[in-house]
Amino acid sequence: MENHDAPPPPTPSTPLTPSSLETPAASSSPLSPAPHAPPRHPRINLALQGGGSHGAFTWGVLDALLEDGRIDFEGISGTSAGAMNAVAMAQGFASAKARNSADPRSDARESLANFWESVIEMGSLTQTQRDVFDTLFGAIGLMASPAGSWINSMATEWTKAVSPYEINPLDFNPLRQLLEKHIDFDALQHNKALKLFVVATRVSTGKAEVFSGRHLTAKAVLASACLPTAFQAIEIDGEHYWDGGYSGNPAIHPLIYQCESRDVLLVQINPMKSPDLPTTGAEIMDRISEITFNAGLIAEMRAIDFVKRLLAEGKLDPGRYKDVLLHRIDGGDALRSYDGASKTSTSSTLLHTLRDLGAAATKHWLSHKFNALGVHSSVHIQRDYLDDLRLPAKL
Repeated sequence: MENHDAPPPPTPSTPLTPSSLETPAASSSPLSPAPHAPPRHPRINLALQGGGSHGAFTWGVLDALLEDGRIDFEGISGTSAGAMNAVAMAQGFASAKARNSADPRSDARESLANFWESVIEMGSLTQTQRDVFDTLFGAIGLMASPAGSWINSMATEWTKAVSPYEINPLDFNPLRQLLEKHIDFDALQHNKALKLFVVATRVSTGKAEVFSGRHLTAKAVLASACLPTAFQAIEIDGEHYWDGGYSGNPAIHPLIYQCESRDVLLVQINPMKSPDLPTTGAEIMDRISEITFNAGLIAEMRAIDFVKRLLAEGKLDPGRYKDVLLHRIDGGDALRSYDGASKTSTSSTLLHTLRDLGAAATKHWLSHKFNALGVHSSVHIQRDYLDDLRLPAKL
C-alpha cells in the first residue's frame, strides 16, 4: 500500500511481518505503558469502512461522537463511503479553524449533515438522473428494478457484456458535483490538526494506495469510490484506480504509521458472518460482496494480532513496535436486515434511519466501552476476525 506524502507502508496484498508494524523511529518515541484510567479527552484514530448508502450509519456514528464531546481525533482512514464521511467531517473542522469558530465539533456535525442531505437531494431528481446517482452507491441499482430477478440470475453474463465505457461513455459521476459543492480540498491539505487517509486500489497492481496530504484531492475520493462496473477508472498521475474496498476497507496501517495515538476505532458496516446460507441470486451476490470487501480488513487484523501477541510474550521491543488498541462500532448486524439493493438507495427515510441506528449504536458503545480508550483493546481480534485461521506465532 503506497502512502503519498509518507514513507510507504506494506500493502495488504503482501505477507505482513512484525517489522511491517514497526513504528518509524523518526516519527514516534517509545510507547509508555498504558495508564490505569482513560484520559479525560482521549485522542483516537478512526477507520471508516465503505458500503454505499449504508455509509449513512457511519454518519450517525460520527455525529454522536462529535455531540458527546469527550473524544479528540488525530487521524481518519476511509474507503469509498467512508472516505466521503472522512472528508465531510474534516471539512467542518477546517471551516471552523478558518472562521475561528468557538465550537468546531458543531461545524463538523453540520458539514456531515449538509453532505448527506445533498445526497438525498440529488437522489430525488428525475428518474434518469436518480438511476445514475443511485449507481454511485453500489453499482447494482438495476437489481432493484422489475428486471432485478432476471439480472440476478444472469449476473455473470451481464457483467461480461456491460461496461461503464459503453453505458456511460461521458463518464458522468454526480459525486464530482457533490465534492465540489461541499469540500475545500486545499483547506484539507493544509489542515495539519487532522490527518486524512483515503484508500483506492491501483488497477495495474491490485494494491492499495493511500492518498494524504497534498495528494488528497477530489480525484482521490472519486477513485476510492470508483466501482468498476459503474464508472470508468479514475486516472491520477498516469495510474488508474478502482474502489478502495478491494484492497483496504478500511486501511488501518496508515493510522499505525503516521499517527501517534494507539487507539483505533473501526466503524464496520459490512457483516463478517452470515447466519443463513444464501441461495437466491441476490443473496449470493450480497454475500460475495461482503466477503470481498472484508478480506483486506481480515488480513490487517491477522497482522495486528500477531504483533500484539509477540509484544505480550515479551518477544518484541515495545519501544519499537506499537501495541495497537483496537475498538469497534459494529453496524454489520444492525444492517443485515437491509439487503444489497438498499446500498444504492438515496431515500430520505432510509438514510435518516441508518443515521439514527449509527447514533444509537455509538451511544451504547460510549456507555460501555469509553473507559477502554487508552487502556486496552475492546475487540477480541482472534474470536471476531481470525477464528481457526490464526497460526501459532513462531520467530
